[in-house]
Amino acid sequence: MFRILVSDPISKEGLEPLLQSDSIEIVQKNVAEAEEELGLFDALLVRSATKVTQSLMEKMPNLKIIGRAGVGVDNIDIDQATRNGIIVINAPDGNTISTAEHTFAMITSLMRHIPQANASVKSKEWKRSAFLGSELYGKVLGIAGLGRIGSEIAKRARAFGMKVVVFDPFLTNERASKIGVESYSLDQLLQEADIITVHTPLTKETKGLLNHETIAKTKKGVYLVNCARGGIIDEDALITYLESGHVKGAALDVFVTEPPTDSRLLQFNQVITTPHLGASTKEAQLNVASQVAEEILTFVNGGQVTSSVNLPSLSEDVYKEIKPFDTLAKKMGSILSQCMREPVQNITVQYEGTVADLETSFITKSLIAAFLKGRVDVTVNPVNAGMIARERGISLSEGTTANNSGYANCLTVQVKGDRTTFEIKGTYIPEYGVRIIALNGFSIDFYPEGHLLYVQHTDVPGVIGNVGRILGDHSVNIATMQVGRKKRGGEAIMMLSFDKPLENSLLEAFNQITEIVSILPLEMEN
Repeated sequence: MFRILVSDPISKEGLEPLLQSDSIEIVQKNVAEAEEELGLFDALLVRSATKVTQSLMEKMPNLKIIGRAGVGVDNIDIDQATRNGIIVINAPDGNTISTAEHTFAMITSLMRHIPQANASVKSKEWKRSAFLGSELYGKVLGIAGLGRIGSEIAKRARAFGMKVVVFDPFLTNERASKIGVESYSLDQLLQEADIITVHTPLTKETKGLLNHETIAKTKKGVYLVNCARGGIIDEDALITYLESGHVKGAALDVFVTEPPTDSRLLQFNQVITTPHLGASTKEAQLNVASQVAEEILTFVNGGQVTSSVNLPSLSEDVYKEIKPFDTLAKKMGSILSQCMREPVQNITVQYEGTVADLETSFITKSLIAAFLKGRVDVTVNPVNAGMIARERGISLSEGTTANNSGYANCLTVQVKGDRTTFEIKGTYIPEYGVRIIALNGFSIDFYPEGHLLYVQHTDVPGVIGNVGRILGDHSVNIATMQVGRKKRGGEAIMMLSFDKPLENSLLEAFNQITEIVSILPLEMEN
């Protein structure tokens, strides 16, 4: 008998797929009530209340799978679960419609002053002229992030006769045409949109996506909407532009600090708010519970789960062989993601040498996950990376090739975008670790770690000296420097590493060197 502890309130209807199985026993108790029998459960099904910590997992040695009836998994120690060989699953699209509908309700309420008008009438007022609104028809809706939720919002906006423009680094022209939207750069979207709604994950790149600088580029009288994650819109910047009148109104379902009891944003009559209600519908709650229940049932019956947010453990011997190449793949995926800032159509991975004899599909999935991480609106990992890439219109291919690189092993990855192609080669040398050995046909040799600066320039005397001079003027020390070129006097590259990130003022100073074609900071996770 497969025993499941349901430690948070979940309806019987949501658990129905599990309740119908003769091989499953369901126990609905909180963790404290089940303290004496925790070691007997094979699975744990939670919502947001139960904190699945290392301590709890130690009390549940038979635990094989954890199901989160929802999207977020912040209450689960994913790393510890992975170390323990426990699969963690969630319901990544169970609240898509709910959040999309709530966002659109916020947009319509914002444009027609519905919350303010409702409060006025309930105060026994009748001030029709005070609540003159604007139609959605003919307005330009700018969507930052076209994942599942953004796509659903686009459909609804088009039904209202709106023009929909989208900023998404991974949006191909083919997919944009299919959905019926126009793909814009961020600057283009800021300049044209009447209403801007954000639907990206909260990452280093998207934190403060709408800030003092970017909001200044928007139309005067723009409306801003955030039903995604608190922090994507810089709250201090929003306050500044609300006070000046540049931002005409804002609709917020999420905040940096929740509840936002001390936020000055609550003082603005032109700001409408809700208490993080994006997924708060009966249907969404039932959907996420049913999806997770179905996934657990699939697992019990020996099938492959499709919404895992981590990986089941490998045998120690297999993982020991794969680990250095897995690390290399993640580094290469991260570099590619940061270098290819345009829609991507295809990713090709080629293996040569000793690595080709290993479980390369595992390594490829790690590379794709690192490439997509922080660029999509769902949790991405080696289990679901391929599926998410295909949803984004990215085709994947993997193969082996003759060992002609001169190294015992080599990974070659080519990413084809709408306009350009980028290629990277990497290897693992036991004495030296993982190395990047080529970028776009330039031979080079560097360790992908820490704070890097990728410089493309013309191969003439004095460039490296000028770079060193600028760094010296800013009291910045170079940790390492590697250079590469194809021919004398032609194109060349250099890769520098530093002990800390470079400031924008220093990066701008490099643009004064006429021989420098481009500079790109690269941040590598350890």
